Amino acid sequence: MLKIYGIKNCNSMKKAFDALQAKGLSYEFHDYKKQGIDADTLKIWLKEIGQDTVLNKKGTTWKKLSEEEQTRALSSEDHLIEALIAQPSLIKRPVLQTSKGFLVGFDETAYQNLSA
Repeated sequence: MLKIYGIKNCNSMKKAFDALQAKGLSYEFHDYKKQGIDADTLKIWLKEIGQDTVLNKKGTTWKKLSEEEQTRALSSEDHLIEALIAQPSLIKRPVLQTSKGFLVGFDETAYQNLSA
């Protein structure tokens, strides 16, 4: 089964939900606002997806951090994980876990090519 991570009231998430439902695909939704995110999951993502893809530097949450907070988050994997746990809105959305790996961000073509 597919698992999608994010926050419910995000435009990219809404597009992803709509695309999955249009294809009739079942999925589990992990809501950062209600369930948070754990360090082990983040370690897997950073290893398999990479920091530059996981961390949303274009979002307002990142831009609102002080330069000191940004520098600290980027200084080590542990500090980045701390920042992502404290503020999951720093994670690019959605993160879709499939049997073949991960899709990060909403890409209409990639979602159209998904299968059960």
